[in-house]
Order: sequence, then structure tokens, then C-alpha cells
Amino acid sequence: MTTTVTPASPAAATLPRQRGPVAQFWYRLRRKKLAMISLVVIAVIYGGGITAPVVAPYTYNEQNLENALQPMSSEHWFGTDRLGRDMFSRTLYSARTTLVVSVAVLVSGSLIIGNGLGLLAGYRGGWVDNAVMRVGEVLSALPGLPMLILVNAALGPRVLEFVQWAQQGTPLAGVARDFASYMTVFMALSLFFWVGTARLIRSQVLQLRERDFVTAARALGGSTSHILWKHLLPNIAFLVVLQISGTLGGVAGSEIALTWFGVGVQPPTPSFGAMIYEGSGARNFQTHPHLLLVPGLTVSALLFAFVLLGDAINDVIRDR
Repeated sequence: MTTTVTPASPAAATLPRQRGPVAQFWYRLRRKKLAMISLVVIAVIYGGGITAPVVAPYTYNEQNLENALQPMSSEHWFGTDRLGRDMFSRTLYSARTTLVVSVAVLVSGSLIIGNGLGLLAGYRGGWVDNAVMRVGEVLSALPGLPMLILVNAALGPRVLEFVQWAQQGTPLAGVARDFASYMTVFMALSLFFWVGTARLIRSQVLQLRERDFVTAARALGGSTSHILWKHLLPNIAFLVVLQISGTLGGVAGSEIALTWFGVGVQPPTPSFGAMIYEGSGARNFQTHPHLLLVPGLTVSALLFAFVLLGDAINDVIRDR
């Protein structure tokens, strides 16, 4: 008796051996070329920011007026600005500024406050849900960028005074202004960026809280915190990935816009917003186009990469 062996189908052969949710997500995302290109662009820009003290040939505030407004050359890859500062070095340090602010707002405003309030509002319902959602609606009804400018301008002097007072007599006294700039932008953005995350998480928790595994955990005497963190949070982990891409891109754009308006990260701390402001203007662009093109193209590439990555992640989650 002969046994016929049926060859595996090509589709089955391409399936990943590990079938965990993370491996499946990464496998599907890798098949999207635009997503991979976007990840490379983000990694290059932010990687340059992280390694700026090592990679940058000059410090971000090193001036040489004799080399002011030099075009791109082998000595200054991206040229120099009006004060003779190396544009390549300032681009790397500006990427670090954007990364620091974005990650801080992501962790506190989105992952902690947004996820926490969304989980609690969706699971508990009642007055807790009403209170969280009404506050979110009030913040959402306010014009975003003007309110960010207003809050940042109001908080800035007070945060600087507090930081200077707290750092008196310490080795950190010299960096009070830089730290205050970061803190002011961070606080202003965190105040608004939790709302979208809370709404997204709440809508998913409203569906999950009536499922059998939640009912069983409640019947066994599980506390609210246990059910939220052990049962509900793992089931919305895929939304956290979507939040990371959306929040990082949104915060990066907001930080750059605030600095462009003069109420964000303050000099001498480098920022893309300040670089774009210094290079804007028709006459500047005609005579020294690199002043605007260098930060403008870098910011455009970064934000566009976040948009493409977010669309790819959304497609993967929708088709899972």
C-alpha cells in the first residue's frame, strides 16, 4: 500500500512558526514595504538624535561668525546658520529635543493617564464614565493649537521660577532654563493628548466588560484593579501599538509648532521649530535656501513617516 504525501501549500509555508500575537503582528507589518521604509526613516532621525553627542561634529551652540551662512560642504554637511553654527549638528540635537518631549508625553499623557482613565471609565461606567468623558469633551471643544500656546505661555515663567528655586545651590542650576522649557512643553501637551487615547480605550472596554472572562473574574471576587490590569489591558494591547505611532507623530508636530510660535522649547536648546523660523522668509530662501530646506525636509520626512506607519498599523489591526 502506497501513501500519497500532499505537499504543503505555498501560503502555509510562508506562515511564521511562532503564532503569538506579537509575532503575528510583526509578521504582517513586515509585509508592508511603506511601513518598513517609515520605520527606517524614524529610526535614522531619532537614532541620530539619541547619538547626537557622539555623532555630531560640533556642539549645537558652537558659534563661528567667520563661517556664517556657509553652503553645504565637506566640512559642514548641511551648511551653517547666521551665527556660524553647524546645521548638521543642530539637526541631530533638534531631533533629540523632539524625541525627549514626544516620549515623555507618550508615557505620561497617553499610556498612563489616557489608558488609565479609559480603562476605568469603560469598566466602572456611571458617574466615573460621565466625569472622565465630560472633562475630555471640554478639552476637545477648545481650539487645540491656540490653547496649547496659551497654556504654554502661562506656565512657562512659573515653571522656570520653580525650577530655578529648586535647583539653587545644586550642580543643575546652570541648566534650569533648558529643563524648564522641556517641562513646560511636556505639561501643556500632556494636558490635551490623553483625551483621544481615553476615548479609544473606553470604547473597547465597553465591549469587553460584558464578556464571559470578565464576568467570571468578577464572580470570583476579583478587584477592579486586578480585572483592569490582568484581564482587560492585555486584550487591548493592540490599541497601545496604534497609540504609540499616532501620539509620537502628533506630539512631534505640536512641539515643533509651539517652538515656531516662540512659546515652546526656548533657546539655546535646539528645536526644529526654531530652525524653521530662523530660515523662513522669501528673501532668506532665495539667498540661503539650506536654512529652511534642512529642517523643513527633515520634519516633513519624520511626520510623513509617522502617518504612513500609523496607516499600516491600522490596516494590520483591522485585518487581524
